[in-house]
Amino acid sequence: MDAMAANSTGRTLPPLPDYTLTPQPPLIAAIPDKYLALILPILAYWGVSLFFHWIDEKDFFPQYRLHTPAEVLKRNHVSRWEVFRDVILQQIIQTIFGVGMGYFDQDYLLGKEEHDIAVWAQRLRIAQTYIPGVLATTGLDTQGIAKNLAGSHAMLAAALSGGQYNLIQESVAGELLPAFAPWEMVVAKAIYYAVVPAIQFTLAILIVDTWQYFWHRAMHLNKWLYTTFHSRHHRLYVPYAYGALYNHPVEGFLLDTLGTGLAYLIVGMTPRQSMWFFTCSTIKTVDDHCGYVFPWDPLQHITSNNAGYHDVHHQSWGIKTNFSQPFFTFWDGLMGTKWSGGDVSARYSRAKLAAQAKLDAELAATARTDTVTKSLPQDSGIAASHPQPYENDTATASPTARHAHLLSQHRLPIPAGKAQAQALGSRQQILDDTVGGGVQVLAEEAEEEREAQQEVEREVQQVLRRSPRKKNAPQPTTSTASPLKGLRGRVSGVNSSLHGRGSGVLGVESSR
Repeated sequence: MDAMAANSTGRTLPPLPDYTLTPQPPLIAAIPDKYLALILPILAYWGVSLFFHWIDEKDFFPQYRLHTPAEVLKRNHVSRWEVFRDVILQQIIQTIFGVGMGYFDQDYLLGKEEHDIAVWAQRLRIAQTYIPGVLATTGLDTQGIAKNLAGSHAMLAAALSGGQYNLIQESVAGELLPAFAPWEMVVAKAIYYAVVPAIQFTLAILIVDTWQYFWHRAMHLNKWLYTTFHSRHHRLYVPYAYGALYNHPVEGFLLDTLGTGLAYLIVGMTPRQSMWFFTCSTIKTVDDHCGYVFPWDPLQHITSNNAGYHDVHHQSWGIKTNFSQPFFTFWDGLMGTKWSGGDVSARYSRAKLAAQAKLDAELAATARTDTVTKSLPQDSGIAASHPQPYENDTATASPTARHAHLLSQHRLPIPAGKAQAQALGSRQQILDDTVGGGVQVLAEEAEEEREAQQEVEREVQQVLRRSPRKKNAPQPTTSTASPLKGLRGRVSGVNSSLHGRGSGVLGVESSR
């Protein structure tokens, strides 16, 4: 095509250099690059995960935690060992698949780089032939301008005149042939080494985001897919770093292995490029599940899809929202699946208090009976206004899910409309996961609500007893605004002592 364009201009292009292809030496001796691309993501996964696990255990940054240690112990419905086991299983499956694909891949060959750069330089030369005609439409005399610039800016004058350079090179056979201008080679190298890879990585990210969004969304909107496969991942109501790939093996292969593999093949990455892409994707996924919102973490700020955004998706009231992963959130915005219930800091604060109270009660009980060891117990195992995809959630929700939802509305009401449909659908999906203890989760939430309402009633009675002017006043109910406001303030105050921040840390917009 470039040769045809050159012939149409009536000019001879500088020739392309010859090349000889040779296999690319491995980055690490004895490990082919295509297999190293499978090893590096696993090393990155456990390296980053163990870093977050270490600061979890040492409690180094409690002010940036989304959840307290008590929540990790009391709210999750799967043990750390089960999470570790299933992640290892998924990585084994990924590795076997990758080795199988690599067996049929040919070795990556080097030696054509200068030829391909020269191809881009030819394309630049051909593009210059259109400059006089384009500028003539604006009334500019490019030939006259080129003559005036010829003495001081020869390269610019040649480009304006349509790529007419008086540059000669001598071939091996002694022929005099046209040569590329120095600036043409510089730009061609920038295109080859920077622009093209940037486009490849951008397209790969879009492919992965699209693949994962629609499969992830289907896993939530289809009851069979959710209960059979995806519900396993959501037994982690309090995500932590090495639980990022805690999935059913079928889901892990379908969403993660196939998604990134297809992106790699479609955009035509080299083995070295795939090392970066697979490894960076893995680190981003771990960071989204880390449970921390660090102000100095670049992955928390490059896109709005971060730990705070994805953590909402793991809560019982937001599980049917925020499906986008792992890079950007544009699909949630376009498809109307972003969390639209406003600020979530009060909900996080309530969960922190409830988990801590439950843990304290258990420790007190075990201390009285002297039947436990000295260690802590192990793990117990905004959008568009249209209602889709939540239009059926209100109609299909069971009475149990409705009761749990209405009970939570007394203290932390969710705005009417789409946000309520999101929360109601999320609770129904929790209830559908019978194997993962969905009924127990809603029962615990209901008990927390009852205890909180009783606490409000006690506070109101205390206020009335201390105020003579209000002794004869009618007693307010637990649904009045003032006691609720006081409780929210009290919860926020206690929050700082239970590890975690308020709305500033969560990364969730206050309104949509």
